[in-house]
Parts: sequence; C-alpha cells; structure tokens
Amino acid sequence: MPKVLVTGFEPFDGEAVNPAFEAMQALNGKTIKGYEVIGKGLPVVFGESRELLKKWLDEVEPDIVISVGLAGGRYAISVERVAINIDDARIPDNKGRQPVDEVINPSGPAAYWSKLPIKAIVKEIREAGIPAEVSQTAGTYVCNHIFYGLMDYLAQKPGVRGGFIHIPFIPAQVADKLQQPSLHLDDIIRGLEIAIAATITYEKDIVEAGGTVS
Repeated sequence: MPKVLVTGFEPFDGEAVNPAFEAMQALNGKTIKGYEVIGKGLPVVFGESRELLKKWLDEVEPDIVISVGLAGGRYAISVERVAINIDDARIPDNKGRQPVDEVINPSGPAAYWSKLPIKAIVKEIREAGIPAEVSQTAGTYVCNHIFYGLMDYLAQKPGVRGGFIHIPFIPAQVADKLQQPSLHLDDIIRGLEIAIAATITYEKDIVEAGGTVS
C-alpha cells in the first residue's frame, strides 16, 4: 500500500498543546484514497528535528510527505509555497537554541518550491467550507527549518512529493489571547485529510490566482 507521512510538532513557546501534533495523531493509521497515513512527531529543536525527520523518511519510505506546524495568528490553513535556506529565530527553540542568520545547508540552493499541488489543496479545502490560503512564507523558525530540510531530502527522491502546511491556533489556545483567530481541531483534521486526498488526486497543480498584492 502506498504511504503518506504526516509530521507534527510538539508544543512550544509556553503552549500546553500543539494542534499540529494533535492532528498528526488523529490522522495516524487512517487510509485515504488507498494510501496509508503514518503520523510521526517532531521536536521544536533546530537540527534535531531535521535529523529525526530524515530517520522517519528513511524508515517509512513514503510516497507523499506533509509536514504540519502551528502558525498562531493565522486565520486559515496555510499551504506553504516556498522554503528558504535560513534559520533566523525570533524566540529560542525548546532546547534554548536561537540561531540568527544561519544557513541551513551551505551547499544547498537559496530556496525550494513545495512539491504539493498547493492551489488545488486550497481550492478543495475552501469548497469544504474551511478557511485556506496559499502562503508565501513559512517564516524562519523550526517550521521553515523542517520544510527546507524536507525539500532538500526530496531533491534526491524525484518520485516523492512533499511540502509544508501551517495551521492556526485551536480555540482553547486563544481563551487568554484577545482578538486572535482560531480554528476547531476537527476542521484542521478535515482540512489535512482533504490536503492528502488532493495531493493524491492532482499530480499536477491547477492554475488559479493565489498570490498577494503585498
């Protein structure tokens, strides 16, 4: 059976939960369009997270990889377009590391495009009544670190497609955060199921406006 690897990060920055980890656990063991979904957790730690990701990739040998991370403050499921070759941490990771302006791979390209059908995914999630968007930046924290590391690895695996999706806070996380958007975990899980199904369905992305003015 073909396989989809879904990764989700542990809690970080003082949060008690990370919906990316919760969603990953909920998806683990499901079958979507004949593909087995395998969920694996990742630490919010520069370097270690990338090493563990490589371990999961080597062990699982997936056909599709979707890494998921939390982007508090976003209102929609954000399908990332590009990973950049830089670590520039605004806050320390879970082991106190805070790289600033450090290249992830000195011999790698400046950036990698996602190999997911990003616009098809956004269209399908929106049609299910769940907010979704194409995102032009995955930031410069551990999420982008993993996204770049994933695409660096997949550059040597031309038959495997993968990319990164950011998700919003869940309601419990914004009870003490004024005017912060959130999305129910059930909607996040459903959105990721749709993202997996769309990736299986669309080997080539659709052409549809999804950019931003600024």
